[in-house]
Amino acid sequence: MSKTPVVSAREHVRSFAPKLIDLTEKVVYGDVWERPGLSKRDRSLITCAALVAMNRTEQLRGHVARAIDNGVTKDEIVEVITHMAFYSGWPTAMSAASVAKDVLEKGETK
Repeated sequence: MSKTPVVSAREHVRSFAPKLIDLTEKVVYGDVWERPGLSKRDRSLITCAALVAMNRTEQLRGHVARAIDNGVTKDEIVEVITHMAFYSGWPTAMSAASVAKDVLEKGETK
């Protein structure tokens, strides 16, 4: 299940920064991700694109898995990464492609 990498990341810092995890669960995933204005699928595409652009590969790992769970296809993830290469830079896209490949090939999704 893709939520495993996300939960593991949270659990890794929970004892160190419990309020950060509390805000992550209650505000980010409990409120922001539940707003009706965008589907979870669309939020996943946007989040993956933003993480690619900012070169946040550690967080991208969990969000690629979440995107698959939210109905985004492998081909769409590849297209987002390729598209972002022209906006955020080739190195960010290459790093993102490596992370996404690992997630998808290692079965870190459902």
